[in-house]
This record gives sequence, structure tokens and C-alpha cells, in this order.
Amino acid sequence: MRSRRWGLGAGLVAVVMAVSLAGCTEDGGQGEEGFTVGLLLPSRAVPRWEQSDKPLIEKRVKELCADCTIAYANAENDAASQRQQMNSMITRGVSVLILDVVDPKALRSSVRAADRAGIPVVAYDRLAEGPISGFVSFDGGRVGRLQGEALLKGMGAGADDGGVVMVNGDPSSPNAAWYEDGSRSVLQDKVRILKSYNTIGWRTENAHDHMSAAINALGPNRIDGVLAANDSIASGVIAALKSARVSPLPPVTGQDADLDAVRRIVKGEQYMTVYKPFRQETEAASAMAVALARGNDLDALVTTTVDSPTTKDVPAVLLDPVSVTAGTIGRTLVRDGIYTIDQICTPKLRSACDRAGLTR
Repeated sequence: MRSRRWGLGAGLVAVVMAVSLAGCTEDGGQGEEGFTVGLLLPSRAVPRWEQSDKPLIEKRVKELCADCTIAYANAENDAASQRQQMNSMITRGVSVLILDVVDPKALRSSVRAADRAGIPVVAYDRLAEGPISGFVSFDGGRVGRLQGEALLKGMGAGADDGGVVMVNGDPSSPNAAWYEDGSRSVLQDKVRILKSYNTIGWRTENAHDHMSAAINALGPNRIDGVLAANDSIASGVIAALKSARVSPLPPVTGQDADLDAVRRIVKGEQYMTVYKPFRQETEAASAMAVALARGNDLDALVTTTVDSPTTKDVPAVLLDPVSVTAGTIGRTLVRDGIYTIDQICTPKLRSACDRAGLTR
């Protein structure tokens, strides 16, 4: 990775300004000719894809190109289905593809097919393999470090040589290893990693099975903290801990700021989540896609380059994630308009919300 990555300050402002300019023609007006943007998302198991990413990308593409259309497909965590969906879009002649890849190796041939057809591919959130034209994501190493740092803080005195279970993401996703490497860089030499699992499909039920196995093998009193890679995994972990009557619950991490996870944080069941401001990611990807479809370069839009296993110097935007705990929900998720206090604070959570400072 080349070191041109910026944080959420001046660099992001510059990117957002470039995003807006990318939708304009050289004479300053909006392009009149429409085209089709293919959008391929990986699953419905993680709520963010359908609830946040899809509508935000559709909205931003329309803002940049009023006559453009979106062709959408969800792979339901199946690489063969995503390959078929992508090949269908190539056959239909879309002008550009935004691809959140299920399995980079399995989709490599389809990325090459798109390249042969003259269709640029923007890798979204996960780094695809093959001749991609751009990449937009959050810094996965930073995600893992935030999780590891929060877990140590949540464990308190128990972090001194305490026992941790890691319930990682799907090994077919390049982000899973990215997150795990980041968290391990913080946890190593600080705690004992007693068990480590990979969670196929990032599925809640698989995470539940892993955590149940860890409790059976270790006993409930030896687990001082759980590094859960995202909120869907955290949900399964916490359900298994509660089923085993573990009390008090050890601190559990998460990622994606799902509404259910935010409520668990308010209740004290989940210690933290990693908030990734999806609007920034969707705006950057939409701008890349529209620029590439119009035959423009990405110099004004990118902040760094990355290397995939097959391609060097891929133009990229890597954004900074944010750690969220009970005390920071108001100044992060609520302030940014992700959720309202009324959405978070159900009647049963009212007293807990008051303690967290989430008041109207």
C-alpha cells in the first residue's frame, strides 16, 4: 500500500469535493447520456448491504448521472451465484461494475471477462482479484486494531494475561484476514488467545456454534473476552453465552453498527462495534464508477494505491473507521443521522438509554 491515505479531515473533504466534480462534464454541466451501473453485493446475512449500501449507491449514482440506471444483484454469500450474476451483467453490456466480491479467487475469471469486454470494475469494500480499475473500502487493519484496543479496555484488569476467544470472519473474504491481523497485532503478548474460529458466511448461527464449542471446551469462567469480527457474529456469540448462563457476560466486540448491535451495547450485552460511515464509502465508489463509465481517470478521486494478489498499484480510497461504545453512540451514530434516539431506545431500553446519555 502506498502511503497517501488520509484521515477524516482535510483529505476526506478533498475526496468529497472530487466526488461531486466527477459527475460533471468538462463544460461544467451534467452528462446527458445515461448508462447502466452494475451493482453486485455479497449477502443479506449482514444487514448493512441491503439497508445502507444499496440505497446509498443508487441515490448517489442518480445524483451524478440523472439518466443512469442500476442493475442490482445479491449473491446470498454464494460465489457461483455471484459469478453467474456478474457474467449476466457483462452479457447485458453494463458500462461499469461495482463489485463487493464474495470470493476473490472464484470471481477472478469474471473480472477478467469484464476487462476483455471493456467494462471497468470498482472493487467495493473487499479487494477483488484480476484487472480491477479501483478500490474503495475502510482500512481493515485499523478496524481490527480498534476492536483489539476496545476489547482490552473492556476487559480491564482481566486483560492482564486474560483468556480470549476469537470468532473471525469468513476465510474466503480478504477482509477477514485483514481484520484478524489488525486485532492480533494489539492482542498479542497482552492476552492468551484460547480458541480461534473462522465463521463461514459471517453467519450468526455458525458463530453461535463456535462459541458454544469454546464454552464446552474451556468452561464459562475461563473466557475473559471475545473478539467477534462483526455484529452478526457478535449476535451468535452473545446468544451462546446467554444460553450457557454465563454471567456477567465478557466484553464482546463487533463491527458494522447494526441497529440490533447498538441496542445490545446500550443493554450492556455487547461492549463495542466499529462504525464505518457508509455514506463516505458509497459516495467514493459511485464517483469512481461514474467517472470510469465516462472514460475519465481517477486521479482526482483516489488517496492511495493498493496491491492485490494479481494487480499492483490499484487506485484506491481507504477510509477511517470509528470505534463506538455505549458512551459514544450519541456523538457518532445519532449525530451522523444513522439512527435516531427513538429508533435505538425502545421502551424496554429507556432507563439504559438514560444511563448512556441518549435522551431526547
